[in-house]
Amino acid sequence: MKDQILIKDLREARRSTGWSQKTLAERIRTDAQVVKRLERGVGTVTTLMAVMAALDYRLTGVGPGRDLPDQLRRRRLKKALTVEAAAGRAGLSRATVRNLERGGGSVASLLRLLAVLAPGARRRAPERSYWGQADKEDRDSRFTPAEFMAPIYDAFGEIEIDPCGNVLSPVIARRRILLSEGGDGLTEDWNGTLAFVNPPYSEVLKWLRRAYDQWRAGNVQTVLCLVPVRTDSAWFHDTLSPDADIYFLQGRVKFLDSRGKAQHTPFALMLVCLGTTAEQKRRYAQSVTGFWMPRRAAGEGEIAA
Repeated sequence: MKDQILIKDLREARRSTGWSQKTLAERIRTDAQVVKRLERGVGTVTTLMAVMAALDYRLTGVGPGRDLPDQLRRRRLKKALTVEAAAGRAGLSRATVRNLERGGGSVASLLRLLAVLAPGARRRAPERSYWGQADKEDRDSRFTPAEFMAPIYDAFGEIEIDPCGNVLSPVIARRRILLSEGGDGLTEDWNGTLAFVNPPYSEVLKWLRRAYDQWRAGNVQTVLCLVPVRTDSAWFHDTLSPDADIYFLQGRVKFLDSRGKAQHTPFALMLVCLGTTAEQKRRYAQSVTGFWMPRRAAGEGEIAA
């Protein structure tokens, strides 16, 4: 059945990230049993939407809208169906349809309504992990926009060092190790109270290791790394995550290319932070949409369900 296919796709989306049900539950701040039940088609629409957001799971074939309930409402109106007519076709009550269109209700009811309004709905294919075939050569030449940096300055303070800077980058720092001028932040020492790292994405893990080592050595008090959401390495799980505060950003950041043209990243981003305070984290979350991942204890692990 169509609803079973969608639930199966949701489960596969979770597994493709390398996350267990417990890990996904931590991301959305709920219990693992809630995720387990959802993957059987049992749960609330609120939980379903939180899981879809965490997994970057999106549907195609439904239509425009700010979220899935709004998409369904717009789809019903486009098909010229009243609430009563849609409810009758789906075998639901009018109150249930209205509740679903407000973001409430159960997953089972939502799937029944979806089967009536958008029977061709399916998971949108995951987006490519680079900007495009023609951009592969310069995929590392992407610069953090000034509007993204403003909340960084407000929440964390003045940046003392940008260890992988570029003359075209809008990042403001007291000292920049310019890769574009032959500098090498992977070998030169860092220093200061705050380092901001938007590394070449072809070598993300190498730069994260360098940032962690410089922080552990006490060369910098705080390090912020803006990187793609890639959490599959053993080093990330065993070494970095117990010490790092990680903020998952909602939406896609518009980076600047070497011509100054803005372009959305085709992948989700996270801010990996070392040495941040609770107050800094609070201020950042107030101005930037997303959520902080709960800190994991060293050595903690689980087997994927």
